[in-house]
Amino acid sequence: MRPFLFVVFGGYGDLARRKLLPALFRVTRKPEFQAWRLLGVARSDRFDDESYRDFVAEALVAAGVNRDEARQWARNAGYEALGAQTPEDWQRFGRRVADLEAAFDTPPLRVFYLALPPAAFAPVAEELGRLGLHLPRDRSRLVVEKPYGRDLESARALTQRLHQVFQESQIYRIDHYLGKETVQNLLALRFANEIFHALWHEPHIRSVEITVAESVGIGNRAKYYDRAGVIRDMIQNHLTQLFTLVAMEPPAHLKADEIRNEKVRVLQAAQIDHRGQKPPLVLGQYDRGVIAGQAVPAYREEPGVPPDSTTPTYAALRLRVENDRWSNVEFYLRTGKRLPTRVSVIVIQFRKPTPARRYRLRVQPDHLVIRLQPQEGFQVWIGIKEPGKPHDLRRVNLHLAYQEFFRQPLPDAYETLIQDILEGDQTLFVRADEVEASWQLYEPLLQEENRYQVVSGEDALEPGRVPVFLYPAGSWGPEAAAQILHQDKGTWWQPEVET
Repeated sequence: MRPFLFVVFGGYGDLARRKLLPALFRVTRKPEFQAWRLLGVARSDRFDDESYRDFVAEALVAAGVNRDEARQWARNAGYEALGAQTPEDWQRFGRRVADLEAAFDTPPLRVFYLALPPAAFAPVAEELGRLGLHLPRDRSRLVVEKPYGRDLESARALTQRLHQVFQESQIYRIDHYLGKETVQNLLALRFANEIFHALWHEPHIRSVEITVAESVGIGNRAKYYDRAGVIRDMIQNHLTQLFTLVAMEPPAHLKADEIRNEKVRVLQAAQIDHRGQKPPLVLGQYDRGVIAGQAVPAYREEPGVPPDSTTPTYAALRLRVENDRWSNVEFYLRTGKRLPTRVSVIVIQFRKPTPARRYRLRVQPDHLVIRLQPQEGFQVWIGIKEPGKPHDLRRVNLHLAYQEFFRQPLPDAYETLIQDILEGDQTLFVRADEVEASWQLYEPLLQEENRYQVVSGEDALEPGRVPVFLYPAGSWGPEAAAQILHQDKGTWWQPEVET
């Protein structure tokens, strides 16, 4: 690997402290990454080089790194304050970058990581362009976090501004879910195992259920979250990425653009499923409740949230994919805050076998359960005959837990993604047309936001309004979420069943 300069805008923010600095530390422990420098950048002058190195070292210690090793590693870090971001401030920043690059024997790769609010993405990219730091294109990369736009129009506008400076091949849009080892293994599970590859289509699969549950509330993110809501915060990005990996066709080659082409085709074929009498979407907002024995407040009681907020914190959604592989298969997406536990799981429900129906055996469908977090692994639930009972079947699961089998910690998602950025591999990053296709899919839902009305069991829904059902914190969401399931689907998969 060529040497690299890693520039973090938002260099002392929460994302840098908790995720980026520990991940970069682990990446640079590998022998192929030996020559590097880190530059933290922010508007404030609260740090100089030495005090920023102390901040970096403490962030690593908090992540479990030995203090002496953390201090040694932090010597490669520096800090640059942008002040009021005047032309003079940016020129000073440009000179600092040039000085750091001059210390390398060969011109380094430079990575500009924008750990910033979304409104700053385009202005910072444009300033980098004015300084000429987007060139040469083969060694300059721009990394942006979510959210990427708040609707289709704003996402397109942001892409247009970024493309005026950086080419698409230089832009890395991060969705950290794609860096998880179990998410990447979806491709191996599907395409490297004939037992699943042969069954991965409509005649055998009844439904696909994707759940990303969070036990936490909104924390100190009220200013962002109350404007975003659950569809923007989770559905449009994290859950949709998992959906495309489950539903995509096998690419001709395992190359970045061919994989991303297939993901885009899924989104172009996807629709909100309005078939039948059941609603395709149920929204909720958490009320007071108890989680892990602790009383927690309602969403409207969180600091910074308006007392009359109608912002949903829970969504259950039914999709369909109009192609030969997935006709008549329901895709269910579910996510929410203040649910009983933190868990991300994909559940593939297979159809009941024809012989079982013919023999009138009382069987439950087989399930493939892919657990993404925590306790990453796979389970296959099947029916076996109980000894001594000719027609009685019992459900058992065959399972693999990554931690038990490999006996080593899985790489952190950010560690995987940072290494891919340095190596120029865009497979796990979201392309511009994929972002736009995702926003386009959910545009009809976002257009109904001004019609939301929070309702409890006793409230009457006003004409023309969209209900946002209250649900107790610590529950699995509003009871109305069962309404989107088709009659023979049964109930939502409960992750506690796995244990």
